Amino acid sequence: MGVPAPKTRRNRRRMVASQVAARGIKSRRVLASLAWVPREWFLAPHLADEAYDDAPLPIGSGQTISQPYIVALMTEALAPRRGQRILEIGTGSGYQTAVLAHLGAHVYTIERLPDLLVEAEERFRRLGLPHIGTRLGDGACGWPEAAPFDGIIVTAAAPAVPPPLTEQLAPGGRLVIPIGDLGAQELVILQRTAAELVERHAGGVRFVPLISRLAFTEGEWG
Repeated sequence: MGVPAPKTRRNRRRMVASQVAARGIKSRRVLASLAWVPREWFLAPHLADEAYDDAPLPIGSGQTISQPYIVALMTEALAPRRGQRILEIGTGSGYQTAVLAHLGAHVYTIERLPDLLVEAEERFRRLGLPHIGTRLGDGACGWPEAAPFDGIIVTAAAPAVPPPLTEQLAPGGRLVIPIGDLGAQELVILQRTAAELVERHAGGVRFVPLISRLAFTEGEWG
């Protein structure tokens, strides 16, 4: 797989060095993937000059593309290996999807907004990324017929972890999800062991809320 957008290759490398590696992301594979994916391709043309800023950016429909460091943090926490089956909830621009696919994962990604999904699918084709399945739907329900998944990543904040997602997580698999409301959110990593789900936290984050037809609350899911 070649390197796209050679004009911004230097910008990508600078972003990875100053915003990602400098903050403690150590996985060489994750760093290389962020250095390969041209972030400007996932933004409207008028935002291309801001593509490598240390900030989230709007992508339309009230959604955002995450700050590069947060994409790296969540990807490193998920630790996807080549050939693994990964479920992504919230395709958005497709940037996180592209990072995972470039790492060799088989990505199943769900988006609830049709305009965003169509645009993301075109970006995947343009990049020549293989092994990406897309679906328009309610991400909190997961993708039962494709389960179990070696990893699940959620790019929107929920009050608690949706039970369908933990049910679709394979033994040894990891689920990475922001938990909380607009006031306070924490990045939570769950790993399924033989006996239980082991939970750890990876610091504060800020994401748009996970919208679902399921009437979930922390009391019901916690």
